[in-house]
Amino acid sequence: MRLLLSLLFLFIQFSIQAQHQVPALPESKNRFIVISHRGNHIAAPENTIKAYENAISVGADFIEIDLRTTKDSQLVIMHDGTIDRMTNGKGKIRDLTLSELLTYRVEEKSKPEWGKFNIPQFEEVLSLVKNKINIYLDFKDADVLKTYQTLVKYGVEKQIIVYINYPLQAKKWMEIAPEMPLIVSFPGNIRDSATLANFLKQYPVSVLDGSYKEYNEGMVKAAHHNKTIVWPDIQDSKEAEFWEAAIGLGVDGLQTDHPEALIDFLKNKGIR
Repeated sequence: MRLLLSLLFLFIQFSIQAQHQVPALPESKNRFIVISHRGNHIAAPENTIKAYENAISVGADFIEIDLRTTKDSQLVIMHDGTIDRMTNGKGKIRDLTLSELLTYRVEEKSKPEWGKFNIPQFEEVLSLVKNKINIYLDFKDADVLKTYQTLVKYGVEKQIIVYINYPLQAKKWMEIAPEMPLIVSFPGNIRDSATLANFLKQYPVSVLDGSYKEYNEGMVKAAHHNKTIVWPDIQDSKEAEFWEAAIGLGVDGLQTDHPEALIDFLKNKGIR
């Protein structure tokens, strides 16, 4: 992944430097952003409409979703490239049609009491989120033009930020929707504030991702100096033990598996 992301900048060097400013982020009423990883899946299977509804109900700012394409070119949500882990079926999403996928049900197999749900279609999710919550779109396997046209169709293109997994994804997004804010993990050779600042001066991006463990206070300050937001990942079963340390770095938000508990923590700290 990090090798691919470092190659990214060879593809987009001239394009991104030609932009006059980094694209603006979706609006949020909160100064510290809570990103609900695969929805709020504390009491519902991950990446289901129910998990997204739960994230909305607890007041998260973003849901993180994973976009993939079926055999018949339909857009659906699933983290894995196969349906094996999260459904009662087997096979690659790329090898199955939408009608075939909808015969299977998403479930958390260790928690059958949570129920069973359809694999969400992208359009279902967009219909749900409009004017309610923003989307952190993990762009796993999809066509950029079709994705963007679908966002426009539902009038939610200002509620999206796109996480880049491969170099050509960034190139395509900048060609088709240059106003779309992009989020990347910085290359693995960046380890301090000086190298991060140099990186961002050459290649400005809207948001930096990655594990909170990869940052120190100086690196976060360097990002802010270069007008880049920092939203690291902290999702883990024991992540609450590390919230204080992560927030102390000066980050602007966190991607979490426990959005409701994190929001309560932030409120108690007077941060939200």
